[in-house]
Amino acid sequence: MNEKNHEGRRSARERLQAQRAKEQARARRGRQVIVAGSLLAVLAMAGGVAVWVTAAGDGQSGTDNETARPKQAGGGDRPAVPVGAPDAPSTLTVWEDFRCPACQQFETGFRKVTHELQDSGQLKTEYHLVTIIDGNMGGQGSRNAANAALCAQDAGKFRDFHDVLYSHQPPESQDKFADKQYLLRLAGKVKGLASPAFTKCVNDGTYNGFVRKSDDAFGKSGYRGTPTVLLNGKDLAKEQSGRVTPAVLKKLVRAANKGKKPGSASPSASTPAAPGRGAAGASAAPHEKRAGAASAPPRTGAVPSP
Repeated sequence: MNEKNHEGRRSARERLQAQRAKEQARARRGRQVIVAGSLLAVLAMAGGVAVWVTAAGDGQSGTDNETARPKQAGGGDRPAVPVGAPDAPSTLTVWEDFRCPACQQFETGFRKVTHELQDSGQLKTEYHLVTIIDGNMGGQGSRNAANAALCAQDAGKFRDFHDVLYSHQPPESQDKFADKQYLLRLAGKVKGLASPAFTKCVNDGTYNGFVRKSDDAFGKSGYRGTPTVLLNGKDLAKEQSGRVTPAVLKKLVRAANKGKKPGSASPSASTPAAPGRGAAGASAAPHEKRAGAASAPPRTGAVPSP
């Protein structure tokens, strides 16, 4: 009897522990899918402004290299890839996911003006790559695309490949970027990118750890969706009632830079270089997506802050 009672108590205790673990996991997911009022993308669509929200979830594990860091990429608690003159007077901070439709809309709408501002030394952009959609919808496309973009950074081709990825983004429900061969084919669209070193970097997932750490940083940042876009630390979702157009962004940058000297360094390296070494990390899970509209002339908008 004593042995049966002991087994019964142990069984009850184990059930209780399992239930508590489930409740804690549910609570974590609940906190992560809350959209905390950050407008994530305002996009002009035939007479209306569409608002898309993609919220963060929790993580995915892996056994990737935890210390590899792309050339010139920032490490620390918020790893990022810089594009533009390092001494540019203004900084655009972008948190994004290559599978995120709103990110594609933002990048497509603002590409011309950000390139112009970067190339003229007025603006540098710091890209933080996250993997929200992988966690929310399953798959590895967000991570694999981010790793491939970081491999392109080693070759001085991050900006070009970044733009190619968004120009060829598959539907959100299709995890096409999980196919590394597809990513390698897309690399052929960037002059000088395809190489044995790039292929090995993509196939090995060299920077998966760096991506994980970046995604972990997003989860701890308080932001709740992608794209999250900041200009000199200010949430663009809160500028112009959240309706920031490319023209407005240029105006804001010029105002912030008034009286300041433009950056002098080249905004995007064009010569291949060997990988650097440094940071690691990333994660993702359930996401929530909402759409809304409001009348306005054709425009594309931006979003959040660090």
